[in-house]
Amino acid sequence: MVTSEAAPFVKTGGLGDVLGSLPAALVKRGDDVAVVLPRYRIAEIPHSERVWYSMPLNLGAHRFSIAVDQVVLHGVRYLFVDCPPLYDRAGVYNEHGVDYGDNHIRFGILNQAALGIARNIFRPDVFHAHDWPAGLLPCYLRAGYAGDPTFFGAKCVLTIHNLGYQGNFPAWTLGDLGLDASLYHPEGLEFYGRLSFLKAGVVWSDAITTVSPTYAQEIQTPEFGFGFDGLLRSRAYKLSGILNGVDYEQWDPSNDPYIPAHYSASDFSNKRTCKVALLEALGLPKDAERPLIGVVSRFVYQKGFDLFGEIAGQVASEDVAMAILGSGERAIEDMFLHFARVHPDQFGVRIVYNNAFAHLIEAGSDMFLMPSRYEPSGLSQMYSLRYGTVPIVRATGGLEDSVHDDSGFKFSGYDPQAMLAVIREALAAYRDRTGWEQRMRHGMAKDFSWDVSAAKYQELYRA
Repeated sequence: MVTSEAAPFVKTGGLGDVLGSLPAALVKRGDDVAVVLPRYRIAEIPHSERVWYSMPLNLGAHRFSIAVDQVVLHGVRYLFVDCPPLYDRAGVYNEHGVDYGDNHIRFGILNQAALGIARNIFRPDVFHAHDWPAGLLPCYLRAGYAGDPTFFGAKCVLTIHNLGYQGNFPAWTLGDLGLDASLYHPEGLEFYGRLSFLKAGVVWSDAITTVSPTYAQEIQTPEFGFGFDGLLRSRAYKLSGILNGVDYEQWDPSNDPYIPAHYSASDFSNKRTCKVALLEALGLPKDAERPLIGVVSRFVYQKGFDLFGEIAGQVASEDVAMAILGSGERAIEDMFLHFARVHPDQFGVRIVYNNAFAHLIEAGSDMFLMPSRYEPSGLSQMYSLRYGTVPIVRATGGLEDSVHDDSGFKFSGYDPQAMLAVIREALAAYRDRTGWEQRMRHGMAKDFSWDVSAAKYQELYRA
């Protein structure tokens, strides 16, 4: 596997979570797995072994020498590409919101390093490229190493975690990347006048996956395709969706170290204790009978909170409280802070990301709101189901695939009134305690473990 991030070493989003969990699930099922990623300055690598001291790599006119460090975790070999001129920086992709100007070189070298590692250290049957930073790997493999017996029979899988991030660069970077000009055309690397890492992966890989079956269909439409929809329709024969899993060792109310009391589907009486603790932590009235809606999110355009802004006053007119945790775009942060000032007994807001507090919100809330504009997979709704916290979601991507009528509530159109209607439907259902507890049990019984997802990846690899 080739990636730009993997938990617990370095993570900026869901991609890191996947690469921290899926490889270990595959190892448990009998596969040998190595993960190749950069050794960033900010990566938390407590101890490592240097397994290769100097590997020369050329990228166009650029010359680099890399070293390779190894950490074995849960049976997975994590192989870090150590190249200080490229990765010894304060950020992963950018600083202060500005992308590094040489990102094409930084991740071009990652792809070349992965091929060098495959030749010298770990010889795979399958290369699995994750998102645009690994998108050039299938292109380099097919265009540059077609005659190399090291790679005879090797296949490539590309997983698109979020099509909104494509790795598009100016056409002149073709030379920087050591790619032949004959590859730059509409059926190759060219994408609306730019060079696209992700398009390279789509064109040259043997199989493409996304992180949910519904998202695999959505990205073939203009609404969700970000300009790739036509290309993906033409490659539909090799495109499929496998829903992400969650790590139940970290997210399970029966043994969660971050919550004040444990509970399970057979006895969730202690969920009330968690709710009171959450209300107290947020300075809200300790009314355990009033329904409490949780939000844990990045505050970005994708997550759909502009819809909530249009109906917040109407939500506040209901007998409901909200626990909100997250950070991101200033306008969304300011919106939630405004509601907390105007309705201090109903809105508890923390503008930060705090893992322990996220666990408390999952355990202490009665419902969990995810009104996403689009959501390739989503994890929080799966955490919520395990915690008996009923999801209220927009029916898109992985939210559509994981939340069903027996365990949650969905609305379809991207419309504030549709969202308000489903929130009111959930609040009405909450008053029927017998029916609500049945809904909680249905959700807590669902299995979104990585073992289920890993089995599907194994089927794909063997196919």
